[in-house]
Order: sequence, then structure tokens, then C-alpha cells
Amino acid sequence: MNAAPLLPLLLGALSLSSATASSASLEKPRLFVLTDIGADPDDTQSLVRLLTYSNEIDIEGMSATTSLPQRTRVHPELIHEVLEAYGKVRANLSLHDSRYPTKSALAQLVTVGAAKYGMSGVGAQQESSASRALVRALQKQDGRPLWVTAWGGPNVLAQALWTIRATMSADEAARLRAKLRVYTISDQDDSGPWIRKEFPDVFYIVTPGSWGRATWMAMGRVIEGADNESISAAWLRQNIQQGHGALGAVYPDVAYGMEGDTPSWLGLIPNGLSNMEHPDWGGWGGRYELYLPQLAPPDPHMPPGAELRDPETRPIWTNAQDAYPPPIPPSPFAAKQQETSAPANDNFVTLWRWRGAVQNDFAARTDWTTKPYNAANHPPIARIAGSETLTVRSGQAFDLDASPSRDPDGDSLSFRWYQYPEAGTYKKVVSFQGNASNLRIVHDIVAPPVDKAETVHFILEVTDKGSPALTRYRRVVVNFIP
Repeated sequence: MNAAPLLPLLLGALSLSSATASSASLEKPRLFVLTDIGADPDDTQSLVRLLTYSNEIDIEGMSATTSLPQRTRVHPELIHEVLEAYGKVRANLSLHDSRYPTKSALAQLVTVGAAKYGMSGVGAQQESSASRALVRALQKQDGRPLWVTAWGGPNVLAQALWTIRATMSADEAARLRAKLRVYTISDQDDSGPWIRKEFPDVFYIVTPGSWGRATWMAMGRVIEGADNESISAAWLRQNIQQGHGALGAVYPDVAYGMEGDTPSWLGLIPNGLSNMEHPDWGGWGGRYELYLPQLAPPDPHMPPGAELRDPETRPIWTNAQDAYPPPIPPSPFAAKQQETSAPANDNFVTLWRWRGAVQNDFAARTDWTTKPYNAANHPPIARIAGSETLTVRSGQAFDLDASPSRDPDGDSLSFRWYQYPEAGTYKKVVSFQGNASNLRIVHDIVAPPVDKAETVHFILEVTDKGSPALTRYRRVVVNFIP
């Protein structure tokens, strides 16, 4: 992997939100979804999950599109079917957070892309209600970036960019492109490579080539050492589909893979861990690095025509590797969580390492669709005493303190501190002299000797003892200087 220089590190750990209106002051991310819903049940699964987080994310568009397996059809009616189910539970969701949008407000955001495959639907006289809506969203007087997630083919985005370039000044077109943050679930038509070649300034996350090598595959793949029980049919039936109201009831069974599209927006959930302006920091949606990937060998398992073979022409955000020792559940008498001695090390790790917490969070959200506030669990609020950016000289001791953390339901909390080596520039292990499960780590960490400025990321993980147990995070970025 030939890593290009990473973007400058900035303090960007998102503030944590509770399920209450106290989180209303947070700046929500903007999201425009392109979905080939109808080609595979996983789009419907991802949409159901997304709607349970519609209080935390400003959904600004949901567009029915084509893809490789669905070349000449679009199914906006399937989006509306899920919205109908959402409308039946929205009042109960609002007991947990008043910011949930109404069904009618969401229904107005549904648009239709051209029922054409890839670049055959891009160019003069090819505009659609979806591409026009996307252009309008980019033109909004809103300083926040716009995330466009493609769960199928991205030719709606390609058409929007074509229109912008054809009808606007170069400066205005560049200004609008600068607002784009794109995450496509692999290349499912030929418009994605066209976008990356024609518009090298567009922020773009994708694994080109074989779908089987893509980070998003870890969302539903059975992996040794991972939390696999929570992606089983039995778990989905018990925690999502059955006895959880109208929205859970429309969550379909898995056909090919569970929620392959969900990683495109998981990192937007304000859990205190992710900062999607820095995909290399890692979070629930995986971790990605900015570089020019080499053309991988052909994958014989790919569907005919699915693997686009042109080499990349510029750096993109794509697969990165984490080394992660899966935790061993503690014994009833253990003082702290233990780790295995054989860490997994690949790009899938960057996503599945969080999967237990991700699934528990979804289960709790699904509970909100039917249960009153005092009968459901809500995420803890992880907080750090002092600054989340520290500058420490070599040999100097420093503290980590999570004492301001609390739980909105009054649940007892467990704490875990750990270093995320891949997220910083300092890759060696920084030892904790004390117990990493303490609320406070006081003078137990000493800055190592460095010859130049280095950064290290420490993660605070706070988990409540409710049911299901929910986890939130904070990230402390420490700058070591000689």
C-alpha cells in the first residue's frame, strides 16, 4: 500500500448525544442517499436502520437508482413502503427524541433517477428528478458538507456533476464540488470511475475492483473472532423483525449479505468516535486511507461485467488495515477485559471490530419504536475532563479522565481506555501502567521519546449496563513533541 500524505489532523471528535433533546445543539450531518432498492433486500434493511437514526442525521434526499443487477428499473415505491412503516412508529420514536422528522417530510425527499445503466443515463437531456434534487441540495446556503452515499450505481451523482459543469462557472462548480463527500458501495456501474477521473477534486470513498475485497463486506460476513451472533437470522428475528412494531416488521430476511450498504453512513452517527472528515481516524463505518490504489488481480467470483478494470487516476479514500486483538469476555471475577494474543490484521477489521456495539445500538433504536422512554435503554454520554487535544513533551506524564461521563437512564457504566495506533502517526504502543478499565488514568501514561512531533489517538469507550448494553466514545488526540 503506497500511502499518500494524510490530511492534516484536526481535533474533530464529535460531541456525544443522548437520546434526549439535549443533543439538539449538535450539528447534524447532511445525507443524500442513492439506492438501487429492489435489487437486493439489503437496501431495505439499510433504510430501516437509517430511519431509526433520522433524528441524528439530516436526510436531504432518497433517490431510487439503477445498478449492475438492476439496469433498467428503479423502485421508488419500495422507499415509500418503508416510509409508511416509519410513519406508524414515528410518534413513539418521538417519545425518545422530538427531532424525528414526520413521514410526510421524508416522503417529499423521495426522487427517481434515470432508469438507465451507468453512463448511458448521463449527459445532455438526461436530467432526472433525482439529479435535479441533488444539485439543489448542493446549492443550499448551508456550510455543512453534503454526504452522498451510493448503495447502487452513482449515475445520479454523475449527472448532477455533468449539469453543474455544463451550466455554471468554473468557480461555482468547484465550490459545489468542494461540499461533496461521496461514499459508494463499490463500483456498481461505470459512472463511478468516470466521476473519479473527470472530477479529481471530489472527496471519494470506495474500494475499486472486486466487491469481495471491499471493507463494507465485513458488515454481515461471518468472521472468526468477531461478534457473529448479532448478525444471525435468530438475532435479527428477536431484536429487529418480530415484536418490534411496523418498522421492524418490514426489515427483510437476508438474501446475499446483511446490510452491505449501511457502512456508507454508519460513520455519520454522532457516537463520539467517528469523524468522517477524517476517514483515516476510523469508526463504526470502517477506516480508510488516501492513496492511489494499484489495480488488483481479477476476481473470478465477480459477476460478469461487475469488475471495472481501468486503473485509478488519482488518490482516493480506500481500504486500510487495522491490527485488532478481539477481546476475550472477562470471567465473573476478572478485573478487566482481556485480549487475545493473535490479532486479526486486514481492512475488514476496521469495521467488524465495532459490530457488537453497532448491532446493540440498532436493537435499542428498534425498541424505541414501541417502548416508552422509561422502558427502553438510551446511550451513555461519554465525556472527558479537560481538553481532548493535548501536547506533551517526551518523558512527561499525563492523565486521562472520564469522570464527567454519565448515563441518561441512571445505569452503571463500564470504562475502557485504549490506543488506536493506526489513527495516529506514532505507531508504537504507548503503555498504560495502570488498569485501562479505570474511570481515571492518573500519571500512568508517559510520553515516549520522539525525534519529531507525533500524534497518538486514545479512545475512551463507555458502556452502560442496560439492555441492550450501549456504548459511546470519546477520542483524545495527544501530540508528542521532543
